[in-house]
Amino acid sequence: MTEPKPKLQLSDSEWRQRLSAPEFRVLRQAGTEAPFTGEYTDTKTSGVYRCRACGEELFRSDSKFDSHCGWPSFFSPLAGEKIIERVDTSLGMRRVEVLCANCGSHLGHVFEGEGYDTPTDLRYCINSISMRLEPDEA
Repeated sequence: MTEPKPKLQLSDSEWRQRLSAPEFRVLRQAGTEAPFTGEYTDTKTSGVYRCRACGEELFRSDSKFDSHCGWPSFFSPLAGEKIIERVDTSLGMRRVEVLCANCGSHLGHVFEGEGYDTPTDLRYCINSISMRLEPDEA
């Protein structure tokens, strides 16, 4: 199966102009922020989580849950076409990387079969620095 090509494609130089150094490390170089340090790890605010690199809508707060893993966790993306999932063996184990379908930025990983009491058997473990929360209007 061929991985879809992101719509927004910029050079590393262009991404470096748009993103801070920590954002670039995670979003463009598949880094990871330290656990329990991210801005949205414990956030309960209602709204839409957008890709910090391109602004694409990715997750809604109503699919966010407390996994106590140190990163924001969601049981489902906003829509399947909003993300790309691909096999990642970079740490000598098989994981599934999650990327923004619009710009190809690294968001985190998705895990299956962990037994959380959610509507799906999935945990999208996403770096806070990969997203920006747009709160619902009151």
